[in-house]
Amino acid sequence: MQALRARTAELFPGVVVVAIVAVAALSLAGHYGAPVMLFALLLGMAVNFLSQEGRCRPGIEFTARRVLRWGVALLGLRITAAQVQAMGWQPVAMVATTVLSTIAFGIVVARAMGFKTFFGLLSGGAVGICGASAALAISAAFPQHPLKERATLFTVVGVSSLSTLSMVLYPLVARWLGLDPLQAGLFLGGTIHDVAQVVGAGYSMGHETGDAATVVKLMRVAMLVPVIGLAAWLTQAQAARQAGAPQDKPPLPWFAAAFVVLVAVNSLQLLPALAVGAGKQLSQVFLVASMAAIGMKTHLKDILRVGWKPVALMLLETLFLAGLFYGAMRVLAPA
Repeated sequence: MQALRARTAELFPGVVVVAIVAVAALSLAGHYGAPVMLFALLLGMAVNFLSQEGRCRPGIEFTARRVLRWGVALLGLRITAAQVQAMGWQPVAMVATTVLSTIAFGIVVARAMGFKTFFGLLSGGAVGICGASAALAISAAFPQHPLKERATLFTVVGVSSLSTLSMVLYPLVARWLGLDPLQAGLFLGGTIHDVAQVVGAGYSMGHETGDAATVVKLMRVAMLVPVIGLAAWLTQAQAARQAGAPQDKPPLPWFAAAFVVLVAVNSLQLLPALAVGAGKQLSQVFLVASMAAIGMKTHLKDILRVGWKPVALMLLETLFLAGLFYGAMRVLAPA
């Protein structure tokens, strides 16, 4: 008990500071309709001196690592098996194909640009799955590295900006392509990065389009589990190579396993609707708080040093995803 009190006292100042920044980010995002992760990042960076101060640092580190994993696990409450089954096999095949192809494309192009495989997986996963939330989840499975948080931050900034831009442009593209409401929903849900932007773009075109877009987007969120497993496997493979030891079985981090369990629990309706709703809200709060904490640990000059190549990489991944999903939709989507 005494150790618990001491640990709580150690974490309390930093956690409180992060909570204040997270609440401010949620408030500003709700008022201006902008990506909440971007606000959390920018506000966190504005007070990054707090991560250097002795009293706040432990709580900031705790939120950036532990709270992040809790938020990822709770994302499982957004999905049910019934939602996936209602759409049929075609959207599932389209989502799986385009997400994995986008990640593979990101890795290949990243290597061609001189980046490591991990950055290609991080950016490709963020673009292909669910934007900033995916970037944070995949990053959580990577090993600690001096450049890890800089890469994560840059990916969050890039994918949030591209998601906002696509939210505005893609409904216009859907109308220009002459897509019907269901096809438009498939396209928006399969190509826009962040969940909030998918919902905004989908329901701006009508209820049927919004429903279809949301379900397809949640299918992409479900792809977090295999991709996190891939990230953990690559991390373990690298550690095994450096140690000269044989690689163990591919691991699944506890938060990915918890994600799967919560999807099953939600699908079987084992929790009351109030608890599911609270879990969804708590997931967003945890992810926003962890983004704020990561922002507090980063300096703007660290991001500016990265240059134009990561921007070009994420833009290419975004265009690749849109083109590939539209092509797959024309072949597989139901009439």
